[in-house]
Amino acid sequence: MADFLFDIGKVLLDFDFESSLVTLLPPDHPAPREALAKLIEKKDEFEAGKISVGDYTQWAIETLETTATIEDFHASWQNIFTPNNAMWAAARKLSSDGHRLILFSNTNGIHCPWIFQKYPEFSIFHGSILSFEVDAIKPQPLIYQHAIEKYSLVPEKTLYIDDLPANIRTGNEFGFRSHQYDLNNHPAFEAWLAVEMGRLSLT
Repeated sequence: MADFLFDIGKVLLDFDFESSLVTLLPPDHPAPREALAKLIEKKDEFEAGKISVGDYTQWAIETLETTATIEDFHASWQNIFTPNNAMWAAARKLSSDGHRLILFSNTNGIHCPWIFQKYPEFSIFHGSILSFEVDAIKPQPLIYQHAIEKYSLVPEKTLYIDDLPANIRTGNEFGFRSHQYDLNNHPAFEAWLAVEMGRLSLT
């Protein structure tokens, strides 16, 4: 049996921040794109656990110059996802075959644990390494080391799926069997998976 590290965004779930957050802006906002860009620019700090949910929320509402409530902002921030059905089917098959699946994601305290309640399919995963909980984000080596130690991973026998090249590079440096996932080319993942599972069966 193999271990799998799964990113969430653009792998298990597609997302679109802008289309959801723009609904919070007043019609006469002078610079909507710039305001939304500021929120995204500060998202890494938020997801690295450097900013609390309360502080980020208050700052975001002020930055957007919106009359939205905290609840409105959280709802908009959360409702950005669309399940990637092809990858969910693959994950369910891997889980039913007895492999250990671990979530490995840059995320934040507004999305979690809400996302696990919204999508109960996440129950097939055996554990998680979430950036805001460990105070580090991909591609920083610290979060990869944390995953290895917490779950006693053997990198050479761990398959890692992520959409961002920088994250994949760090994964490769640790020795993971890594695949850069493309939402528009799921068959490439299936082909890679077949090859890697064949190699693992020979070890």
